[in-house]
Amino acid sequence: MTAEQKLQQLGIILPEVSAPAAAYVMAVQSGNLVFISGHIAKRDNKPWVGKLGATMATSEGQQAARAVAIDLMATLRQYCGNLAKVKRIVKVMSLVNSTPDFTEQHLVTNGCSELLAEVFSSAHARSAFGVAQIPLGACVEIELIAELCDA
Repeated sequence: MTAEQKLQQLGIILPEVSAPAAAYVMAVQSGNLVFISGHIAKRDNKPWVGKLGATMATSEGQQAARAVAIDLMATLRQYCGNLAKVKRIVKVMSLVNSTPDFTEQHLVTNGCSELLAEVFSSAHARSAFGVAQIPLGACVEIELIAELCDA
């Protein structure tokens, strides 16, 4: 089953891709690798604001990370033209807006990783960090690296 078919089976419709919010581009390719810029969590098309360990529980953070995965796939599809060109997701890096004593950043990030693994039928390398703040007060920001199929 292709990634596009898997999304359809899951009932996921990829949204329109937002323009960059500052001085950067959404994707850059080097060889067969595509680097997708960090995407913040959004709910109702607005920043999903919150701090894990203070105003948000791990389960809500997982939902936010899943929402970021959907936005990342939308950007990846826009860049590639079709998700069939994606061989695999290589790496995900997640920043979780959290209190100093919150230690479940890895569980929050599972919301993204589990969806990507399901859609692309493979696991990826990953890092998850707790940070003091994310732009616009968002609860999660995630970037990814994908490998494209040979041309």
